Amino acid sequence: MSEIAQPISRRQPLTKEDKKTLSLSALGGTLEFYDFVIYALYIETVVKPLFLPADLAAGFWGDIFAWGGFAAGYLARPIGGVVMAHFGDTLGRKKMFTLSIFMMAIPTLCIGIMPTYETIGIFAPILLILFRVLQGAAIGGEMPGAWVFIAEHAPKKHYGLGIGILTGGIAGGILLGFSISLGIDIIYADNKAAITDYAWRIPFIIGGILGLVAVYLRRFLSETPVFQEMAKKRALSKEIPIVAVVKKHRLACLLTGLLTWSLSTTVMLGILFTPVKVLQGIYGMDPLITRASGLVAAVFIVIGCVVCGMMEDRIKTRQASLFFWGGLIVSSAVFYTTLMYNPSVPLMMTLYAVMGFFAGCTSLPPIIATRMFPPAIRFSGLSFAYNISYAIFSALTPAIAIALLKMTPMGVAYYLWFIAALAIVIAFIPLAYKGWQAEDEAAPLAAAPAL
Repeated sequence: MSEIAQPISRRQPLTKEDKKTLSLSALGGTLEFYDFVIYALYIETVVKPLFLPADLAAGFWGDIFAWGGFAAGYLARPIGGVVMAHFGDTLGRKKMFTLSIFMMAIPTLCIGIMPTYETIGIFAPILLILFRVLQGAAIGGEMPGAWVFIAEHAPKKHYGLGIGILTGGIAGGILLGFSISLGIDIIYADNKAAITDYAWRIPFIIGGILGLVAVYLRRFLSETPVFQEMAKKRALSKEIPIVAVVKKHRLACLLTGLLTWSLSTTVMLGILFTPVKVLQGIYGMDPLITRASGLVAAVFIVIGCVVCGMMEDRIKTRQASLFFWGGLIVSSAVFYTTLMYNPSVPLMMTLYAVMGFFAGCTSLPPIIATRMFPPAIRFSGLSFAYNISYAIFSALTPAIAIALLKMTPMGVAYYLWFIAALAIVIAFIPLAYKGWQAEDEAAPLAAAPAL
């Protein structure tokens, strides 16, 4: 039996329409994830000093609240994810795909224009958390929806590449965030007070406006062929999709949840957390250098995501997992160990770039997870497992990482090694490398077309 006995998608090569779909989806993912992560880049310089009282901003509890605001977005993901996935499985992928980015753009714009603690007191952090919750609900529908949308559009032999490009596009949101924040740091290098006065608002306002542009662009996407075929054959789920997921696909949910934990930890700790709390917080590097380092890592994770997707198409899941997740273990060990010996900036950035490339392993979780669910409940299954994992594991990750760093500067590395090893083990489970098979269940869902 082949690695994916159940066909993943159409067998034709990439068409002009496929390329347009990939481009618009990746662009939208870039803008939406940019809106979500820009908060993390300003936690130390903006969120803590401007949205918390002075006696709370400094120290451990200031870290917990500020990074807790980041985690609040994760806690809200299941709400948005389950609701949008339900309607995505019943009304169509495209409608929810467009709604999610609209829901992200509005609160991002609101953060950019809202008053600070000095002006409205305790209402400032409350509003900030509220907007983060709305962002989390939006991205809870965006990420699974985007992966399902591309998986059901991509030709079979380019399935991994399609998911890799989309995941690279989403990671491109990190790249865009570092680029804009670094640009602001450079422009206001001689007037740093201006950043906390008003310039910090610029990235959020830009994100909100670009998000609304992406809403308009997604109007030009077409519904996925798989959903159209299911609707034509009346092969949509006869029961509430989430009920079918919980009753019949618990193993797929478990594996998807664990893979999501690996994905989110790699991005959050390896790319977003490290420049702020490790390079800047532990080793005292200049913020300009840490943002530039994050930018370099973000460039290479985008490249790594695409290469990882291409490799999965050619050498399949188990081999690609060994190469990329194993590479993340080795490269992170070298990077975090070298930091303890005060390396030169060029060496540090080079090692971080290598680690960023292997962080492209984050393409593998959606590649594996998308094919573990039958089409009629694919959006609901992926969204449920993905977002519950974010709410349970990922929301706690910043607090765990902060606690580990208090014990050892290698704390982030240890966490990355654990989740990478976990992902490798999962890749060798048959459901993960074969995908859902129609013969696995004698249910009406089996009649639905596969990817």
